[in-house]
Amino acid sequence: MLDQPPRTGSLKTITFEVQQSHAITFTHESEISVLSTPSLIWFLEQAALQFLEPWLDDQSLSVGTHVDVEHLAPTPIGATVSCTARLIYQDAPVYRFNVEAYAGQEKIAKGVHSRRIIKASQLVKRLKTTN
Repeated sequence: MLDQPPRTGSLKTITFEVQQSHAITFTHESEISVLSTPSLIWFLEQAALQFLEPWLDDQSLSVGTHVDVEHLAPTPIGATVSCTARLIYQDAPVYRFNVEAYAGQEKIAKGVHSRRIIKASQLVKRLKTTN
């Protein structure tokens, strides 16, 4: 766990190759498979989650609390996508990120994502009371 808080403007980028499991398929004149919006959002969240990991102790985790993403362009299976989360706001335990995704030079998504750092025991306790 790092001693200094994360700095606004810092970022984390992750890269992945679009697989069939990340795609949605449309059938119209021919079959077309492209990166699905839920899969894209999952990878954008992963960039923010991985950004925060160095600041988590072994009893904490970060949970997503807000996602507002615009999916701008289709991306075929096999394409390489880079997802970046840039910290724009922090008021511990809340962190907000600008998120973007690119397939090559083309921006395919942009938006905002927020995460909150909580104690894992809080989540366990909450889940036990809802069952």
